[in-house]
Amino acid sequence: MTIQVQHITSRDNTFLKDLRRLSQDNTAYRKQGRFWVEGDHLCRAALVRGVQPSVGIFSESFWPLAPVEWAQAAIKNIVIPDAFFHDISGLESPASMGFVFDLPQSAALQPQMASVILDRVQDAGNVGSILRSASAFGFKQIIALKGTAALWSPKVLRAGMGAHWGLQLMEGVLLSELDKLDMPILVTSSHRGSYLHQALQNKELPTTCAWALGHEGQGVSEALEALASLHVRIAQPGGEESLNVAAAAAICLHASATVSLPA
Repeated sequence: MTIQVQHITSRDNTFLKDLRRLSQDNTAYRKQGRFWVEGDHLCRAALVRGVQPSVGIFSESFWPLAPVEWAQAAIKNIVIPDAFFHDISGLESPASMGFVFDLPQSAALQPQMASVILDRVQDAGNVGSILRSASAFGFKQIIALKGTAALWSPKVLRAGMGAHWGLQLMEGVLLSELDKLDMPILVTSSHRGSYLHQALQNKELPTTCAWALGHEGQGVSEALEALASLHVRIAQPGGEESLNVAAAAAICLHASATVSLPA
C-alpha cells in the first residue's frame, strides 16, 4: 500500500483550519462529516476495533519516530510543525499525533438491543463516562435525545476513552422514536420506585432493557418518565442528596449486567 505524505508549513492551510475547528468546536464534526482524535490510547482503541482513519496527523519531531502501525494506518499522512500541532491540540500536553475519521452513518434504532437513553445530559465528561460504562457492561446502543451533549465532540471522545468504537450511537433522537423499542425502559429517581439492590434481589430487573438517564439538574423529563416500566432508586446511606449522573449510570448498568451472569 502506497502511503501519501504531505508536509504543511502554512498556518493558513485550509485543511489545518478545518482541523482546528474539529479540535475546538464541539459540533464542527456535524458540518464536516468527520472527527478528530489524538493520542496513543484513543487511536490505538480505534485500530483494535478495525476502524481505519482517513488521515493521520503527525508533528515534525514525531514523524521520524512514529511506529509503523501509526504510519500505515491511514492512506494519507500529514506532517506539520510542532508549534502547529500544539495550536490544534486540545490536551495540556499535546500527543504529537492523531487521526481524522469519517463520521459513521447514523444507524437505525434496534428495537431489542440493550440501550442507554440520554435525556439532555449536557456535561461532556458525564456523557463520555456513561458511554464508557455502557460499553463495559454490554449496553451497545446509545440513544441521545435532543439536547444531549454532542457525542462525537472532542471532550466526549476523550472522556469515553475509546468506548465510541464499540457502540452504536444515535444523536438528536425524538422522544416519539422510543416507541420503536421492544423492551422495558427503566428510569432512575432520587425519590421514587424500588431500591436498586432490592430490585436485583427480587429479580425485578429485566434481562434486556433501556436505562434512561436525565439532565444533571432536572433529571428525566416527565414525558420520558411516563414511558418507564420501572422506577429505581439507589440507596445512599451516607445521606447525599443525589449522585452524579455518570456515577448513577455505572451503578445501574453494572446491576443490569449481573442479571444475565452465571451465579
